[in-house]
Amino acid sequence: MKNVDIVVPCYNEEESLKDFYIETQKIFKTLPDYKFTYIFVNDGSKDQTLPMLEQMASFDKNIKYVSFSRNFGKEAAIYAGLQASTSELVCLIDADLQHPPALIPEMLAGIEEGYDCCAGRRVSRDGEPKIRSFFSRQFYKLINKMSDIDLVDGAVDFRVMNRAYVDAVLQLSERQRFSKGLFTWIGFDTKWIEFKNIERANGESKWSFFSLFKYAIDGVTSFSTVPLRFATVIGAIVSAVSFIYLIYVLVRAIFVGIDTPGYTTTIFSILFIGGIIILSCGILGEYIARIYKESKNRPVYIVKKTNVDDKNKTNF
Repeated sequence: MKNVDIVVPCYNEEESLKDFYIETQKIFKTLPDYKFTYIFVNDGSKDQTLPMLEQMASFDKNIKYVSFSRNFGKEAAIYAGLQASTSELVCLIDADLQHPPALIPEMLAGIEEGYDCCAGRRVSRDGEPKIRSFFSRQFYKLINKMSDIDLVDGAVDFRVMNRAYVDAVLQLSERQRFSKGLFTWIGFDTKWIEFKNIERANGESKWSFFSLFKYAIDGVTSFSTVPLRFATVIGAIVSAVSFIYLIYVLVRAIFVGIDTPGYTTTIFSILFIGGIIILSCGILGEYIARIYKESKNRPVYIVKKTNVDDKNKTNF
């Protein structure tokens, strides 16, 4: 019998936990060759998520939980769950049932075939705002062109991983984490399993447009230095154009004479060059900010309460 840890990041999921537990138990009963242990990570929820987890753990010894001192974000919750896992196989899945538990048997079968990871790939975005779907697709195209990793369009965090794969992810101890990129960067053999988007049965998405935009910036700055090169190229182009314009003005002054300076042209030039400078400083600032945060070496998360073994209670 193989052991499987089910890592479940949770943020304000009191409405979904019961349904999630029921649905996953239905699947687990069809897999007698595997023993499943839940590792719920409470990411500073403000509702009754933690009391519910404590109650669930009181009647099911296979339910473990790690509760943060505050909200550290889903990336930290994923990292904490993987660190708390000890089994030879680990399944990462959301609690809102948008990741269909019915795919778990197929993912386990993929691992048995010899793959290191079997991951879900969403092939439809039904029920999702069209503008969000558009920007999501553009993000995948952009980051694949700008970085040395190849993110699969529609890839989600839902996956089953073997121990070697998990250990490789945990070796990447950076504080500003972008798991989709890290999963790709480490390599290993991954089998993709397609599924259609499933609307949340309860509650609403915790991801606003702004938070998704910020997450996209984290992804780009984590795996690409192209924006820095872009700022350099733009600066070089502006300098070249300015030099050519200077020659034009000198030649015109010699052969035609000096015209009365144009107010509009002057203001436009100042604003244009000023905008380029501010843009370049902003891009540089994003990378400096990441260096600053990493250099402080603060923990990715802080555990306030857990029923996991003492050896896994350390803050990271």
